[in-house]
Amino acid sequence: MFSYEDRIRAVKLYIQLGKRAAATVRILGYPSQKYLRQWYLIFEKAGDLPRAQTRKSRYSTEQKRIAVAHYLEHGQCLAFTRRNLGYPSIDLLKQWLDELVPIQQRVKQAQEKRSTLLSTRQKKNAVVALCSRDGSAEAVAKHIGVTREVLYKWKDQFLPSEYAKTMQKTKVDEVSSNRSTQEKIDDLERKLHVLQLEHDILKKANELIKKTSGVNPTHLSNREKTMLIDALATQYKRRELLRALELPRSSYFYQKSALSRPNKYTDAKKILADIFKANHECYGYRRMRAEFIEVGHRLAEKVVRRLMSEVSLVARSSRKRRKYNSYSGEISPAVENVINRNFRASSPNEKWLTDISEFHIPAGKVYLSPIVDCFDGLIVSWRLGTRPTGDLVNNMLDSAVSKLAKNERPIVHSDRGAHYRWPGWIERTEQSGLTRSMSRKGCSPDNAACEAFFGRLKTEFFYPRDWRDASVDYLMSELNAYIDWYNTKRIKMSLGSKSPVNYRKELGILT
Repeated sequence: MFSYEDRIRAVKLYIQLGKRAAATVRILGYPSQKYLRQWYLIFEKAGDLPRAQTRKSRYSTEQKRIAVAHYLEHGQCLAFTRRNLGYPSIDLLKQWLDELVPIQQRVKQAQEKRSTLLSTRQKKNAVVALCSRDGSAEAVAKHIGVTREVLYKWKDQFLPSEYAKTMQKTKVDEVSSNRSTQEKIDDLERKLHVLQLEHDILKKANELIKKTSGVNPTHLSNREKTMLIDALATQYKRRELLRALELPRSSYFYQKSALSRPNKYTDAKKILADIFKANHECYGYRRMRAEFIEVGHRLAEKVVRRLMSEVSLVARSSRKRRKYNSYSGEISPAVENVINRNFRASSPNEKWLTDISEFHIPAGKVYLSPIVDCFDGLIVSWRLGTRPTGDLVNNMLDSAVSKLAKNERPIVHSDRGAHYRWPGWIERTEQSGLTRSMSRKGCSPDNAACEAFFGRLKTEFFYPRDWRDASVDYLMSELNAYIDWYNTKRIKMSLGSKSPVNYRKELGILT
């Protein structure tokens, strides 16, 4: 829930930015664009926003009335009402009672109910009706107007003294009673067998096909049902397994025959596993399919996605990380943001992005300073070090400038870190004819393309691995290897399933 101040601030900024919802959410960090537009419509119509936000009640007035009436008519038991109606919680029912029925009225109704208690004679007649009934005890209790538990309590109270007079059994009655008891035992054993069967099916489904314990076995596919039947064939008869899983006999034998045939995707699974492992286990099904086609095979995207799921090839996902901050105050005047979040370039060496990222392991810290080309994401140059010094970024820039042609003068965009405001960096950019560009203070989206590279690098390379026993030198060598792979082999779907280097070779930029 957002406060009134938060909501009014968001609406005013939305109006100030010309009703640009995405820009407003990006600056404030809240709310969603949908909520922002809803707040604006309310503000535009009423001239203000409501001070408090009210949430629509989950239950209607009629549902409240039914629940309260049930509580009053069935012994004033909160748990009994909750169990029978399925709603609401006990605490919520107490609130409804306080709203609709005063405590004095509830006490009065309870006293009136106690004043209408049955006499001793009526209780004895009720016990006789219970012992000589043809139907269920529940029906007898309902007819008398009491609960089943109260009826059996009266039976325990009066039956011993009345047994000799009114409830003597004949031998025929005893035989009938014994037969009834045996039938009940057999019925309980059958029910126990069915419950055990259901338990074993659920347990085997969890072990064999990795289904959760709450899955409905009848909702499984015919192939999965067939696998379960074969796994339990030594414990139960096939007929009862087919009945429990609601699988026709013909479908079972069809699936059994299909399972006995060799899997035509066995080789494809092995190739996909090799591709996944060779590419830092970071490819999703689209890039996996592109690599699969590259090695001379062809499968549909859905097939690749299904096969990856079957062999548990899951790409790593990102996690929250602490960003390195090199801002040290206003060392020199900040330059204009020339890039202005336009990270598209029509040719190489037109727009460069740079920043510094930190990699912290138990053995120490490593800092990476790269230059990313907006044309295709190629890492033009990079340097690694154990300290974020000016030499780290200066040497990286010198290496990148040495690769430029005579007529190439790219824009170099960075954040407002101290490294890009010291004389060494400024002199190098001026001597090489480069145009400096800087993000706004504390605004990482202004350098989003470079931040995205750091995010992919850490998600695919750094976070999945265990660095507890690694040295700083080992981390630096692995980082160098990853960036080289990133440039030469890691495919990008936006480049037509090619790596940046192969993309430039195809365009004739590299030979």
